[in-house]
Amino acid sequence: MEAAREKLDRVANTTIPVLLQGESGTGKDILAKLLHTRSNRSNFPWIKVACPAIPNSLIESELFGYERGAFTGAHTTKRGRVELAHQGTLFLDEIGSLDISAQAKMLQVLQDGTFTRVGGEEPRKVNTRLICAANEDLRQQTEDGSFRLDFFFRINAVTIDLPPLRQRTADLPMLIDYFLELNSKTFQVKPKPLSREIVAMMQRFNWPGNIRQLENMIRSYVLIGNEETLAADLIPSAPAPILPHIDPSNPICLKEITKAATQQLERQIILKVLHAHRWNRRKTAKWLNISYRSLLYKLQESQIGGIPGGEPKSTPKPKSAPQVVRSIPDRASMPGRDVEIELM
Repeated sequence: MEAAREKLDRVANTTIPVLLQGESGTGKDILAKLLHTRSNRSNFPWIKVACPAIPNSLIESELFGYERGAFTGAHTTKRGRVELAHQGTLFLDEIGSLDISAQAKMLQVLQDGTFTRVGGEEPRKVNTRLICAANEDLRQQTEDGSFRLDFFFRINAVTIDLPPLRQRTADLPMLIDYFLELNSKTFQVKPKPLSREIVAMMQRFNWPGNIRQLENMIRSYVLIGNEETLAADLIPSAPAPILPHIDPSNPICLKEITKAATQQLERQIILKVLHAHRWNRRKTAKWLNISYRSLLYKLQESQIGGIPGGEPKSTPKPKSAPQVVRSIPDRASMPGRDVEIELM
């Protein structure tokens, strides 16, 4: 993020096109707006176009406008987004979905600043700064023919890459505090600070939705004020158990198959929750809403042994726990390969 900010500071006050790349939810919109506000065009229009939201049949008229009578329903002349962004900044979000014909006309705008309205004949001159954002690999699109190579080279005069949240988990405490304060002011609520255990779980989370997902989680926590609900969103869902092979030629026992499937599902869920709580069995039992003894029994029944970490030595254990613990096979008694596969 420091590298991205340094690039932004260097190019903000120029007129060269900028390409922002990153996964969905990494903050490309915010960075694009920051480029505009830090430039000498900040007092002029900021025009954003969400390319996927406009059908290909309408994208050309939306971008470049149209003359009266250009098509059925064109009762008046309309200026397009490119013309509205004159002297300001035009932001094309998710540029990879832009139609090929529209790419050709935008290329002309970048080359000499001219364009023609739909149904018009007179070329028009425009002075606008172009910023594009992409959450897909545009180079791959140039290879499969869905994106013009010459247009790609024009829009990426400077490329700023935004890292996904899972690669910047050290920033999570700062981002959490920011969103807590922001939403507390918005909803006039003062929630409790998040516990260190929850923050640690968030730092181990994969964040497929990136900062947008984090913002939504914190907003939900501010409104509900329940860490259990927040933790439930951070624990990966267990995959469906694999059904056993059934031979139609031989009779089966439905009760035994159902019991085995239930045990397998419980095993997968327990492993997921154990992993989320750094293999602390007491916290796992609490989050699963079962007793500590019940968890130990299920660990024994499912033959989950060799749990790393465990509880701190200072944590007292129930009197009956040692008998159950002794019956759980330890890591040394289990094949190393099997243990590794089960904990993945």
